[in-house]
Amino acid sequence: MKKFNAFKRYFGLLFLFIAPFVIYELITGAIDNIDTAGKKDINNPIIWIVIITIFIPIAIGLVIFGWYAFRGEYDHLPQKSKEL
Repeated sequence: MKKFNAFKRYFGLLFLFIAPFVIYELITGAIDNIDTAGKKDINNPIIWIVIITIFIPIAIGLVIFGWYAFRGEYDHLPQKSKEL
């Protein structure tokens, strides 16, 4: 069980580092691909705004989940409803 708790903490660290990287990659991808003269859907700024608007809260949730996992908040999960 102790190895599994360490595994959760490492995944928490992974989520803490991946989420800002994903946001950075989305924004740089949008900057690189937005072109008013482009004919493809990837060149449309509206699509990039929608994608970034949807994925930023998901990435923030990953950071929050990673922080709690790294702190050890998920080391003991309740097995029965009496433990809640």
